Amino acid sequence: MPVHRVRPDVSVLSDSLEVPGIGHLPVNAFVLHAAEPVVVDTGLGLPDRDFLALLGQALDPADVRWIWLTHPDRDHTGGIFALLEAAPRARVVTTFMGAGIMSCERPLPMDRLFLLNPGQTLDVGDRTLTGFRPPLFDNPATVGFFDDATGVCFSSDCFGGPMPTAELAEGEDVRALDAASVREAQLLWASVDSPWVQQVDPMAFAGSFGELRARAPELVLSTHLPAAPAITGPMIDTLASAAGQAPFVGPDQAALEAMLAGFEPPTAPAAA
Repeated sequence: MPVHRVRPDVSVLSDSLEVPGIGHLPVNAFVLHAAEPVVVDTGLGLPDRDFLALLGQALDPADVRWIWLTHPDRDHTGGIFALLEAAPRARVVTTFMGAGIMSCERPLPMDRLFLLNPGQTLDVGDRTLTGFRPPLFDNPATVGFFDDATGVCFSSDCFGGPMPTAELAEGEDVRALDAASVREAQLLWASVDSPWVQQVDPMAFAGSFGELRARAPELVLSTHLPAAPAITGPMIDTLASAAGQAPFVGPDQAALEAMLAGFEPPTAPAAA
């Protein structure tokens, strides 16, 4: 799980999961080294992950002032409660719905919340962060943001795409993979993560990318893609073409049984 300092004020805490039939899915968290440091999402909650140790490679967890939870899915919340203990001054930036969803498992402490909706802003000392609803999402509580000082876009699941190897999934720059393969991966992820695109009006959907086109960020940081500098335009064109795309259909029970049978050791011949 490498840590990449992709800009002087941005660290990517990289991780990935192998998803059979799909590829190696990046699962990133981020640190924005602002005057009031911001951690964006908190990684996977698997037993073999230690989010605080990974975060400690980028900064002292006690210095964290804000935890921007882009949405409360488990691949974004793995280390959140450990981080709240380690960072006593930190507050969780989320929505009313996001806090409610989290409360179904383990409530966030109400006095540590900062509720923020798309279009609203957060002052983190030396810059302002502006929340926005990414055009593609799998959770209604999703709020990404733009760093108004640098133009960097933190896009949550939007722009994600599985990579062919774990090395590429945890790499520093998505351009290590050729452009055609990135496009294919992003359209696949759109069909997996946002299956509702099959039902949207193409013109209305294309219009939902207006804010991204207007801001034209020089760097896009998605939870599920290596850092993507200077290719925002082509990526927007890719995702805008996803309207009407058929949703991904995963393996069924028969396929699962076939996979499990392949894992079973061969039966030893009966003794004579």
